[in-house]
Amino acid sequence: MPYFIGFVIALFIALTGVGAGTITVPVLILFLGVPAPVAVGIGLMFATAVKLILVPAQIVRRNVAWRTLAYMLAGGVPGVIVGSLFLKHLVTVGSQNLLNALLGAILVTTASWQLFYSFREKRQKEDAQDRSPLLGWLMLPVGAEVGFSSAGAGALGSAALLSLTPLLPAQVVGTDIAFGFIVSLIGSGAHWFSHASNTELLLQLIGGGIAGAVTGTILSTRVPKRPLRFALWIWLLILGGQFLFNSYQVWVSPHKVAAASQTHVGAAK
Repeated sequence: MPYFIGFVIALFIALTGVGAGTITVPVLILFLGVPAPVAVGIGLMFATAVKLILVPAQIVRRNVAWRTLAYMLAGGVPGVIVGSLFLKHLVTVGSQNLLNALLGAILVTTASWQLFYSFREKRQKEDAQDRSPLLGWLMLPVGAEVGFSSAGAGALGSAALLSLTPLLPAQVVGTDIAFGFIVSLIGSGAHWFSHASNTELLLQLIGGGIAGAVTGTILSTRVPKRPLRFALWIWLLILGGQFLFNSYQVWVSPHKVAAASQTHVGAAK
C-alpha cells in the first residue's frame, strides 16, 4: 500500500505541480494511522525526495523563473521555520486533537479557496502585471503552513504565481515545484531533529514516488491539468471535513461523559 500511495502522489505532483504534503499527510493519518507529527515530517521528506527528481527536469525545460523564485523564498524560508517550531510546541504540550483540528481547517480552507479560484482561472489576463515583489510577503504564511502541516507550497504557491506574475502555466508549475522543494528540504531537516520518524514507511513511499515522478514527467505534456486539480480539491475538501468531524467527536465525548455524570449524581440526590 505505501508504494502505491507514493506512486499516486508523485504522479499528481508531476502532472499538476501540487499534492506532495497536501495529499500525503491526511492519507497517512486517516488511512495508515500515522501520528500527525510523524506524518508531517514524512510528508516533507517525501516531498523533498520526489521534487529532487522533478526539479532538474523543470530546469532543463527552462520552466523555473529564478527571480520570482528568489522573492518566494525570501518569505517562505523563515515561514517554514516558524511553522515547524509551532508544531513542535503543540506536540510538546500534548495538543494532539487541536493539531488534527488545525490540519483539517487548513485542508478545508485550501481546498475551498482553490475550488473558488479554479472558476476564475479562465479569466487570466494576457497582459498581467508583474507583481513578484509581493510574493515575499505572501509566502511567509504559506511557508509557515508548510512547516506546520506539510501542505500549501504547491496549492497556494501556484495560485499566487498565477495572480501576481505573467508567467506561462508551465513556468508556474516549474517555479512552484522548485519553491516546494527548497522549503520542504528546510522543513524536513527541522522535523527530522524534532520528532520521531518512520524510516521504513518513508522509504516505501519514496520507492513508489520515484516511479510516479518519472511516469508523471513523461505524461505531463499530454494530460490536462485542470480536471485533475479540480478532482484533487474536492477530495481534499472531504478529507479536511473528516479531520474536523473526528476532532469534534473527540472534544465532545469527555463533555458528554461529564454531563452524564452530573445528571446521575443529581438523580441520586
